[in-house]
Amino acid sequence: MSVLTEFAMFPTDKGASLSEYVSKVIKMISESGHPYKLTAMGTIIETNTLTDALEVIKKAYEVLEPFSERVYSTVKFDIRKNVQNRLSGKVDSIENKIGKVNK
Repeated sequence: MSVLTEFAMFPTDKGASLSEYVSKVIKMISESGHPYKLTAMGTIIETNTLTDALEVIKKAYEVLEPFSERVYSTVKFDIRKNVQNRLSGKVDSIENKIGKVNK
């Protein structure tokens, strides 16, 4: 099974620049051992189970909770059985058809 989770999570009461807080979440994800990709609008992680994905989301909240009275998050899941390595595989599939897409 492959669970791709795209999410963004940040405190709402810390001003316009939130990289100080988002970087704490990214550090936790990096240390989790799950493959991930940081994008300008969120982070995509790949886990083997939905439970693992939800645990990452929970830990992300726990990282931010001490710093804020309010934490905002958006979360999307793409869950597929009998496959692995979709974080790069989905992009590879497109690039095999049209060439390099990320610059």
